[in-house]
Amino acid sequence: MKGVSMQYAIEYLERAKYILDKIEKEQRRNIIAAAEIMANSIANGGLVHVFGSGHSVIPALDIFPRYGSFPGFHPLLDPRLMWFNVLGPGGVRELLWLERKEGYVQIFLANYCLLKTDVMLVFSHGGLNAAPVEVAMEAKRRGLAVIAVTSLENYHRSQAVHSSGKRLADLADVVIDNCVPPEDALIRIDGLEEPVAAGSTLAAVAIAMALVSEVARRLVQMNIKPRVFVSPNVDKEAIQRNEQVFAVYQQMLKYRR
Repeated sequence: MKGVSMQYAIEYLERAKYILDKIEKEQRRNIIAAAEIMANSIANGGLVHVFGSGHSVIPALDIFPRYGSFPGFHPLLDPRLMWFNVLGPGGVRELLWLERKEGYVQIFLANYCLLKTDVMLVFSHGGLNAAPVEVAMEAKRRGLAVIAVTSLENYHRSQAVHSSGKRLADLADVVIDNCVPPEDALIRIDGLEEPVAAGSTLAAVAIAMALVSEVARRLVQMNIKPRVFVSPNVDKEAIQRNEQVFAVYQQMLKYRR
């Protein structure tokens, strides 16, 4: 808009590009290593379970079902570990308390059949709360490979708060740094003490889609053609094709009950 300053909006976009460039330069080997583990798991009948709590549930929601993704990814979603309200039932206070409560995740994971051929992909910017730490611990106990997407700057600055003395990055076979600072918010406004405008969701979703892309490439190289969830905006037969995607996904979970 003419005459209106957009310096902070542009600064955020520049910081966002910086973070994505840093991920591309510094984390490509870890992304490739994680994708290889995940593709091999799916090729051998395994699942890539995806977990996050709080705002870190967003990449778990986005990775499947999502246009351009495919069965093999299995989001582990607990409505108690995400908010669908600000205050009251389903609100942020309850969520923040529960994701720090040790022992809850074992109850949650008891609903799922986790096999040694599977992979656990855990998103947590802080990497300290009980929920992501205990998901990784339980996955390791059951013999799964664990992939963590977290802030390594926060890891190096912070002490463990879980009674085990472990942080998420301590438990992972592969750690992908989201390259976002511990405070998450990226922009300092003149006259405002606290920074604003978070960066970890942007980073986490970008990493998730990078993994989807590389896993798909590797599966095709192994002569395994994934059933891709497609957009009806460009494909007139999308509804029928996507029903086949759901059928494949259902079949993958059929023997997990």
